[in-house]
Amino acid sequence: MNTQSPSFSLGAVDIFSAAAVVVIWGLNFVTMKVALVDFTPFQLGAARYVFAVLPLVFLVRAPRNAWKWLVAYGLCQGVGQFGLLFLALKVGMTAALASVLMQTQVFFTAIFGYVLLKERLTRPLQVGLACAALGLGCFAMNYAGGHTGRSLIAGTTVAGFLLNLAAAAMWAGSNIIARKAQQRIGGFNALEFVVWSSLVPIIPFCLASWMLDPVETRWGWTSASWASWLCAIYLGWFATILAYALWTGLLRRHPANRIAPFSLGVPVIGLLAGVLALGETITPWQLAGAGCIVVSLGVVLLWKPPGTRKS
Repeated sequence: MNTQSPSFSLGAVDIFSAAAVVVIWGLNFVTMKVALVDFTPFQLGAARYVFAVLPLVFLVRAPRNAWKWLVAYGLCQGVGQFGLLFLALKVGMTAALASVLMQTQVFFTAIFGYVLLKERLTRPLQVGLACAALGLGCFAMNYAGGHTGRSLIAGTTVAGFLLNLAAAAMWAGSNIIARKAQQRIGGFNALEFVVWSSLVPIIPFCLASWMLDPVETRWGWTSASWASWLCAIYLGWFATILAYALWTGLLRRHPANRIAPFSLGVPVIGLLAGVLALGETITPWQLAGAGCIVVSLGVVLLWKPPGTRKS
């Protein structure tokens, strides 16, 4: 009998795939920052998802009886997560710090799971939440001293910081929706779900751009540079479709606890890319906050309490 079970041994192809995902997602934030030079946040949101669905929407079948989950996920992850993140990067957030702050979605997911799904908060999660709270406190100290929401401190503002955290919370909400969708949709296919849910945010982003963007920027996308269009393609094809397909493939072949620790490299790549590619600066308080959040992720992903280890 040839039953396939998850393998604990990572081959060269698997390691390369995991490293590719880390680099793609780590560079994601610099790419967004570059694209926002020519696009408004709402225009970039629409462009990202247009490229995410084309041409795969013509090649991948739609999930059956899943429209309410596709709409909920598309609005929460697409409009909510990326709409707020693009706004944060526009009004005052560096690519380097955004890559770290978005990882707080792990803890928002745990909190939402505890409140909405009655999931247990394990000891690693409790310690990780405490470390993450300490990190957010360090970030808050960065703005102490009566600064207004629009005052720039090393490329960030209070408004950008809060919008970034709201984006992480929306990511967590989309995680909960995806989890429920997997339970309710028979024969759940991750690629089908991602491609078809990517149709949902396009019209809301276009409407938001038409109603909220200043008139002088409304048609600015038509004269965007080739670099900005390449960034939008990168966000749609590579960061959304390719990276997600590689990641879910790894999770199908190997236990989650062998794959998840690779995600610790995303904020590291994001920090380095922001500093080296864009010349962004990081204050001591921001560095301390980023360190606490990375440590908190390490606690959650790597700490195995007694009784959970394989014998």
